[in-house]
Amino acid sequence: MTALQPGPRGQRSSLLARAGAAASLVLLLAGCGGADGSGSGGSAAPQGEGPAASAPSNPSDLPSVKESRLPAEARKTLGLIRTGGPFPYERDGVRFGNYERVLPQKKSGYYKEYTVKTPGASNRGAHRIVVGAGHEKYYTSDHYQHFRFIEEGR
Repeated sequence: MTALQPGPRGQRSSLLARAGAAASLVLLLAGCGGADGSGSGGSAAPQGEGPAASAPSNPSDLPSVKESRLPAEARKTLGLIRTGGPFPYERDGVRFGNYERVLPQKKSGYYKEYTVKTPGASNRGAHRIVVGAGHEKYYTSDHYQHFRFIEEGR
């Protein structure tokens, strides 16, 4: 017997109720967003974010640095992050694992890293900006050993 064939009293309505519940669950899960926990499908960079766009407060116990006090190369990278690129390095926007556990602990995929051109380096160098799914940004000049929270727009 199929779900639409008449059967014993209540059986058809029970099947329709279960089908409706399953459809509701699918719609609910589809609206939950990306695997990074950000509530969006996720992308290589937070799009359309400017310094005036509600910059998050420091969610860590790490020291902070005003954006205006960052090296020019780091400010340039911040600009690229805000506009979504294009990024000069192939590995820009990849998942940052936080294996050093210097940043606040979050689930895998929460952080993404971007290269800051290091003057005099022949490779990517040691400078990075790491961006959390909550749009918080951290700067490191020593390849993840120490981080400072970036006070954007300041």
